[in-house]
Amino acid sequence: MSDFERLKRHIKNYLNCNSVFCRLPILRKIPQLLRESDFKVTITHIPRGVGKTTIIDIEKGDTTDKIYGVAVDIGTTSVAACLVDLYNGELIAKASSGNAQIKYGADVINRIMYSTKGNGLQELNHAVIQETINPLLNKMYMDSGIRKEQVVSFVTAGNTTMSHLFLGLYSNFLRMEPYIPAFVKTPFIKASELNIEVNPETFIYLIPCVASYVGGDITAGVLSSGMWNTEDNILFIDLGTNGEIVFGNKEYLMTCACSAGPAFEGGEISCGMRASGGAIEKVKIGSDYEPIISVIGNEKPLGICGSGIIDLICSMMFAGIIDRKGKIVKNLKTNRIRFDENGIGEYILVFKEQYDLDRDVSITDVDIDNFIRAKAAIYSGITTLLNNLGMDFTMIDKIYIAGGIGNSLNIGNAVKIGMLPDIDQDKINYIGNSSLMGCYLTLMSEDARHKLEEIANHMTYVELSVDPLYMDQFVSACFLPHTDIEKFPTVKKLLEKSL
Repeated sequence: MSDFERLKRHIKNYLNCNSVFCRLPILRKIPQLLRESDFKVTITHIPRGVGKTTIIDIEKGDTTDKIYGVAVDIGTTSVAACLVDLYNGELIAKASSGNAQIKYGADVINRIMYSTKGNGLQELNHAVIQETINPLLNKMYMDSGIRKEQVVSFVTAGNTTMSHLFLGLYSNFLRMEPYIPAFVKTPFIKASELNIEVNPETFIYLIPCVASYVGGDITAGVLSSGMWNTEDNILFIDLGTNGEIVFGNKEYLMTCACSAGPAFEGGEISCGMRASGGAIEKVKIGSDYEPIISVIGNEKPLGICGSGIIDLICSMMFAGIIDRKGKIVKNLKTNRIRFDENGIGEYILVFKEQYDLDRDVSITDVDIDNFIRAKAAIYSGITTLLNNLGMDFTMIDKIYIAGGIGNSLNIGNAVKIGMLPDIDQDKINYIGNSSLMGCYLTLMSEDARHKLEEIANHMTYVELSVDPLYMDQFVSACFLPHTDIEKFPTVKKLLEKSL
């Protein structure tokens, strides 16, 4: 009897299955390994439906090696991953980096357009897998001493465009009305088909999307938030490059997406950066126009992340450095403000000489305008979504904020600049990377996976680009905090006191 037949016979008897499969790399290991271990081996396998299984690893003796899974959140600007012990759910390692695709465009529309040119699609696919995800995986393996062959489960989520580019799928129809994706739910895909650095037999589970601009990252976020299992009216907001919003409870879920741009993650801001070491995450400005900053990791300040930008703009508004249009005021007596030959104002947060930097860390009129547009997109998206339901802010029981804006998000300052509605701030909570948490839950629980499918099917999508109310709301919200100050009574009182 051949070695492989002997193995198959044992596995069929042990697992009560009728079909056993392995790929060539495993077959090559079998002859010598069986004899070196006196035919005492440990086999790792993955079931393939009723009565079928695939051998994905074979090791000497009764090994104590564990098996692991990976959860990955593919953001437009940032990618985060974690390595998990599948026996007990323990987090073994984590890693994050910028998405290497950013060199082809800061937002999904620019990347879609690039993907249609020449080898653009292949380059974008290579950037996210070979230049971003695989280096993160290898870093986690190095940090934890784990072999990639031990990783037998892989769950990932991203917005609909990122999901298409991850699979190398043509995505141009996503940006063209009626905005049709190639898929919302994929079949299982082997890691070897995408050249991902895990066990080649591992299935890649891509969390299902909802629509062209509401992807699996939002499905995963809704799962981890628990809003699908409560009677409270929950407003879920993901502050990424695309500002996705979900409103509802266990009875209904309505969702929309607004083009916020990458400003919340530091993109398209002259000194903006991800919420990582060296990013200014908190800012206060006194009456002397001098800033007090807090830097992630207590490192040298290299730039400013989303939470820091919110603090900065809010502080500049109340210190009288900018007006309610977001323009820097002239003739203020401070060396931290300067204007170029075109009259564009700039506020210096950190002088380069202080920390031996290559340039000052600052924010300009253009940066502030970009951020005001981003916050206006979120506020107007919330307003339009609630209007479609015949509801208003008073009917919100809780607000959950997710995304890569930074753990130090100051909720009060987000309200003061008009990004969030002026409601009781005890109702508003920042919940971090809900997409990665949803991937983790799915990695560990078959029930969670079934619930994901149910959530994706249950959400009703509202297309803001064809809703005439949205643009009116957006224009009105491009002000600090809003053109109609009566919508922000708390902020109105504070502004009156500061005058």
